[in-house]
Amino acid sequence: MSDFDVIIIGGGVTGSAIARELCRYNLNIAVVEKNLDVCFETSGRNTGVIHGGFAYDRGSLKARLCVEGNKLMGELSQELGFTFKRTGKVLVGNTQEEYQSLLNTMKQGYDNGASGLRMIDRKELNKLIPTLDFNFALLSENSGIVDPFGYTIALAENAAENGVKYFLDFEVIDISRNNGEYTISSKNKRLTSKWVVNSAGLGAKKIADLLGFTGYRVIGSKGDYIILDSRLGHLVPMPIYTVPSNTYMGIHVTLTTEGNLLIGPTADIVDNFSYYGTIKDNIEALYQAGYDLWPHFSKADYIRTYSGILPKVVDENGKISDFIIEERDEVPNAINLIGIESPGLTAALPIARMVVDMISNRERLVKNGSFNPERRSLKRINEVSEEELSELIKEDPEYGEIVCRCNKISRREIVNAIHNPIGARTVASVKMRTRAMMGRCQGGYCSLRITSLLEQELGIKAEDLNLERKSSYLFTGRVR
Repeated sequence: MSDFDVIIIGGGVTGSAIARELCRYNLNIAVVEKNLDVCFETSGRNTGVIHGGFAYDRGSLKARLCVEGNKLMGELSQELGFTFKRTGKVLVGNTQEEYQSLLNTMKQGYDNGASGLRMIDRKELNKLIPTLDFNFALLSENSGIVDPFGYTIALAENAAENGVKYFLDFEVIDISRNNGEYTISSKNKRLTSKWVVNSAGLGAKKIADLLGFTGYRVIGSKGDYIILDSRLGHLVPMPIYTVPSNTYMGIHVTLTTEGNLLIGPTADIVDNFSYYGTIKDNIEALYQAGYDLWPHFSKADYIRTYSGILPKVVDENGKISDFIIEERDEVPNAINLIGIESPGLTAALPIARMVVDMISNRERLVKNGSFNPERRSLKRINEVSEEELSELIKEDPEYGEIVCRCNKISRREIVNAIHNPIGARTVASVKMRTRAMMGRCQGGYCSLRITSLLEQELGIKAEDLNLERKSSYLFTGRVR
């Protein structure tokens, strides 16, 4: 008998959405993830924009699933307790050529089923964003911003609370199938399953080849970003984009759910899917492009830079493919997802439901009567009133001990994050769940206090602590 009914390879936003949707049924489900947490690659390294569905080819999966995901995001954020704001978005221009291009984009959006799209003039644009200097814009009223870490983690933790088993630090090195059963192997462990879902993101080609879904060429599109101080956030109430193409949305200025501004991304083709360093020349180019779009920041406003990589399937002519979500008779009981790039964050839930439908067409699924769609939301002291905070501190004094000064995060929030449902054990795992170390000082004050709490709460040595990835050690021994 197999260990599991379904094993999902890849625990990012798509894999965790699939896990959550599948645990609505009486299935024994596992997620295997090569990293030490679920949002260390593409799912956590993006702009955090919820797209409207207008920038994708008519009739494509990207367009249809993006529009569906956009509509579902408000309800989903309420269920799972992550931050989503339907801010709207503008695509700005000055020339007649740009105006016509935006009209074509709007028409494509309506053909895709998007809504809330309209052209606005300079006067209305300046009412929305007074600091902009453009003649017109396409307004997408239903676009928004999301906390990508919070969204991915919420899906994963809710799946785990509903019985899904997460195996972190499980890098798949081999897949075999015998007697109707798949064996999924890492260096240290083997798991068996009746079904396999490849949702490995940047590693999807490797898994596809192991399963037998061969023939794909995948390239990486690496984007560098600049993060600006949150003191500027009030000046940009919604993302600002230039006129897009169907393959690249261009460099834009957007805000995060915490009020910081992002400038980016670049789009460099890479074959190294694990290097996230940023390039000096790219950052200089980002500064100039961002300044041309919105000239109200300086290099003194930089907090840090970061990068993300999108996996793109391309044909022999270099044309970028649509999402690929497939099954083949010669690879039974397996579903292959490859080329899940932007708008994958927006489309994750509809993608998951599509996968469930594909399995249900071949397998009788029985509803799980105990499924709980709601995730226990952790208290954040920077979001409560002074009266509520006073009550929290009375109940638990650790809410009154501030660990991260920049973002006002308490010891209790750090401890809650350490004891999360999927068991991640890194400094970055705490950072993604609490936003500690994401303020102006970037952990200069709180990082050592957080590592000390990880030692205490998990009973591990300082030299065994990882910043993010495996072997990203912070210490060689005790420090003062």
